[in-house]
Amino acid sequence: MTGPESKRPPSKQQGIQSIEIGGSILRALITAGRPAMLKDIAHMSGMPPAKAHRYLVSFQRMGLVSQDAASARYHLGPFALTLGLSALATLDPLRLATPILDELCDEIGMGIGLAVWGSSGATIVRYIDTGDAISVCLRVGRVLGLHDSATGRCFSAFFNPSVIQPARAAELTAIAGKDKQMRHQLESEQAAVIEDARREGIARAGGSHTPGINGLSAPVFDYTGQMVAAITAVGTAGQFDADCHSTEALKVKAAANRLSELLGFGNVSPTV
Repeated sequence: MTGPESKRPPSKQQGIQSIEIGGSILRALITAGRPAMLKDIAHMSGMPPAKAHRYLVSFQRMGLVSQDAASARYHLGPFALTLGLSALATLDPLRLATPILDELCDEIGMGIGLAVWGSSGATIVRYIDTGDAISVCLRVGRVLGLHDSATGRCFSAFFNPSVIQPARAAELTAIAGKDKQMRHQLESEQAAVIEDARREGIARAGGSHTPGINGLSAPVFDYTGQMVAAITAVGTAGQFDADCHSTEALKVKAAANRLSELLGFGNVSPTV
């Protein structure tokens, strides 16, 4: 296409206003969380009931909305479910994460990694390198310990307990062996770290995994409320503090929240 319209940025492109207005009806049904009366849908979407009703009739014909014959309440229809399932099937955390990781790296000037739970534990699957000497800490394929790394601590706090507990027990055995006193100490330390991470929404490690290197790691949740990944930032101790309330920590948490939203995480509570 040529001409002035082809040069307009996306925010200036012309659309179909009636479709955008109708979208407020669907958002109202989603926000309601249960079948809703016409007057409530109209109120939430900010339009007169008569106008809202016309949109609902069209959406019913498309299968986006259904109406219960007994209660006269409206709810999302079968085509809305089909659309939702189709969208979920195309979600790719790694693809969706890449621009978010790039932006975070630029903002805070630290190495940024994305980790998922693999067959051997918390595994780095994407790393944005700042070009400094600490990139080895989060190289792709590296498996990080649950006890002493920010990434591992994040999974310990937020990932599926039925998976984490046996992995954590095996790691403690590998570290402490038959030393019951050491094992008890490590268990106490882990409990405190997990409580801190859950309270703050982010896990931290100050030089415990690699001397002189600090880490911050925030959980990423999907549409079911399950943790599916962790976004981790690493830097030298002189570069930033492993502080849950630092600017870096807030930006890491914000990045994890953005990715969670793209994966459909919304009104459900995280499952831990």
